[in-house]
Amino acid sequence: MNDDLPEFWSFNRSRDESLIRTEDLQWRGPFSWIGFGQNNKLQPTPNVSGVYLFTFEYRDGYILRSVGITNSMKRRFSQHTREYLEGNYTILDVEYAKVGIRKEIWHGWGYAKRHRDEFLKHKNYILPFIKKELEAYRIFITEVDDKRMRERLEFAIVHSIYGSKEPWSNLIDGGMALRGRFNCEIPIEVRNVCSSKIYGLPEKLEI
Repeated sequence: MNDDLPEFWSFNRSRDESLIRTEDLQWRGPFSWIGFGQNNKLQPTPNVSGVYLFTFEYRDGYILRSVGITNSMKRRFSQHTREYLEGNYTILDVEYAKVGIRKEIWHGWGYAKRHRDEFLKHKNYILPFIKKELEAYRIFITEVDDKRMRERLEFAIVHSIYGSKEPWSNLIDGGMALRGRFNCEIPIEVRNVCSSKIYGLPEKLEI
């Protein structure tokens, strides 16, 4: 909460709209999944703090697959890689995803925990699809040092996708742990600026 505001303050749009500020966020990319740069000829995702987007090539740009936040891209992507290889994440058929169709090779999350034997049985079949997905990812990042700003931005992007009827709404997984704006926080109007077209990333968001 802003220290200049009174204790127990809560944002009221009709009263406090003038407090809303506008901020441009610069998205950089596409980068390679860390460890796959030699395969796809892209620079690896830089080790910064911020918000990252998993995308696939799509039409004249990229289609959003997932969103995440971290204070260390290198450490977070190492964690993601481990979770993928252990079968804990959902694996998609990349060729279908590139045209906006969700076709699962393996369903992760809770299903994976309950069906570990099934994953191990089919691991040799699933593993090439995992590597293909990681190689196909095109990563975009925006550097954000403030943790709450990262959380609020992630929440706004994901909920925008959940509410969409466009193809990218089928690619993102449900059940993400998200923390949006609290009533004691002033909204921020964000303008997403990127040299590439990212389908699923709104030009403007209120976070």
